[in-house]
Amino acid sequence: MRALFFGTPAIAVPSLEALASIADVVGVVCQPDRPAGRGLELKAPPVKVKAMELGLPVVQPEKVRTPDFAAWVAGAGADVALVIAYGRILPKAVLEAPRRGCMNLHASILPRYRGAAPITWAIVGGEAETGISLMQMDEGMDTGPVYAVHRTPIGPDTTADELAIELGALAARVVREDLGRAVGGELALTPQDHETATHAPLLKKEDGRIRWDRSARQIHDHIRGMTSWPGAFTTIEGKALKVLAARVESEADAGAPPGTVVMASRSVVIVACGAGAIQLVRAQAEGRKPLAAADLVAGRTLQTGMVLGR
Repeated sequence: MRALFFGTPAIAVPSLEALASIADVVGVVCQPDRPAGRGLELKAPPVKVKAMELGLPVVQPEKVRTPDFAAWVAGAGADVALVIAYGRILPKAVLEAPRRGCMNLHASILPRYRGAAPITWAIVGGEAETGISLMQMDEGMDTGPVYAVHRTPIGPDTTADELAIELGALAARVVREDLGRAVGGELALTPQDHETATHAPLLKKEDGRIRWDRSARQIHDHIRGMTSWPGAFTTIEGKALKVLAARVESEADAGAPPGTVVMASRSVVIVACGAGAIQLVRAQAEGRKPLAAADLVAGRTLQTGMVLGR
């Protein structure tokens, strides 16, 4: 099997390794190197780094909607192009160039959470499970028919970063178990039920803002879902406060307006929510390093009676 691979971030690396073990990978496509760090030096994406380690040819087009790129894909003579977290929408000419088209490893149980950020929004939505869907790509946003779905539970305290690692490993298993059968026509395609579809839009910085009028469970899910990008945050006396870790303290009414610090001691910091309360575990005040919440109390950044998000 001759295959092309499209992917960019770390979650795609295990799938590239799996594909290289079962197919002749004739090309790896990822997004261009980007400036990163304080020095803004160009940094290669994780997929490029792994591809170079494996001795695979890498292409990093600035644009995918060009005749030249479509011609390059067609000229590769691939049986299939495998896509996972590439980060760009592929045009029809590219989708149809490989003999069996392009197949996507989408990190949700389709048709739920179509879009760019399914891992984050599944956690924010309080889902108890998610998975990897192997699908045939069409011109829509994750709308194509599905070959197979592999499911995995979402732990009550699992963060988006942790779940991404789990799903990266699961995607690699799907490649080894199902991709060859899909390309060989041994797996049937199941159309998606578009009426039950939900969406997982691209994340913006503002999506991380904590809404204290929500329940303790919803806020806890929001914090772990937004880890580590864009990051959950609130404000304290007009300055930003990143909330890095928290846990549900109580589902019962805290008896104070949402966002109120009802207890701030050297051992625990509890904040009232719209329903119930959460315990802040770790946070980062604006211009400061991350600290345990109790240390923020010691430094008088957090005190009983303060109202977060005001």
